[in-house]
Amino acid sequence: MRIGGLQKLTVQDFPGKVACILFTAGCNFRCPFCHNGDLVRPDWQPAPLPWEEVEAFLQKRRGLLDGVCISGGEPMIQAGLEEKIVRIKEMGYAVKLDTNGSFPEKLRHLAGAGLIDYVAMDIKNSPEKYARTAGLADMDLTPIRESVDFLLQGSLPYEFRTTLVWEFHTAADVLAIARWIQGAEKYFLQNYTHADTVLERGLHGFTPAELQDLAGQAAQILPTVQIR
Repeated sequence: MRIGGLQKLTVQDFPGKVACILFTAGCNFRCPFCHNGDLVRPDWQPAPLPWEEVEAFLQKRRGLLDGVCISGGEPMIQAGLEEKIVRIKEMGYAVKLDTNGSFPEKLRHLAGAGLIDYVAMDIKNSPEKYARTAGLADMDLTPIRESVDFLLQGSLPYEFRTTLVWEFHTAADVLAIARWIQGAEKYFLQNYTHADTVLERGLHGFTPAELQDLAGQAAQILPTVQIR
């Protein structure tokens, strides 16, 4: 598993847990607004962090941390992901997986094996705009739909989330997403903020008032929507 970075502490990313974040390098999407562009583009990627250093850190933090968030990039493209999650679980940690939902079979397998405790899945946009928002010329949404359907079954705790970008999202898109994931336990709207590592320059977020309006409209369909 290629690990591109380690955030040693977070109290926000894993609900109810004090955790760390492992960032895997590499992704099958090229979202223009991705803050982790340095992990996505091969020519930007940092030298990988040896697993031995990660495991030594986790051993030292046993009893201090509750969980490990595995983020990216897209963790499910990584060879050896399951093996490393098994080791993390053996050390007593809960595991949260961040994913774009492209690999429903792997998601179902990891969940069925009891290897993940929480999933955060990104919903990039309404189906009609999905490929452009994911930075792809074209894509088959079937895997994304399968992952959404699996999580909606409620077999493990999860959340959906959308990063809103003025150039990519409209109120109609947010409403289409809310209808798509209707019944979801948690749905978070996140406002885009600029970072030097984004893949496309010149993008903008929404104003606080606009964000509140979008959330209010979505809440008519999906009452669990929140702004993060």
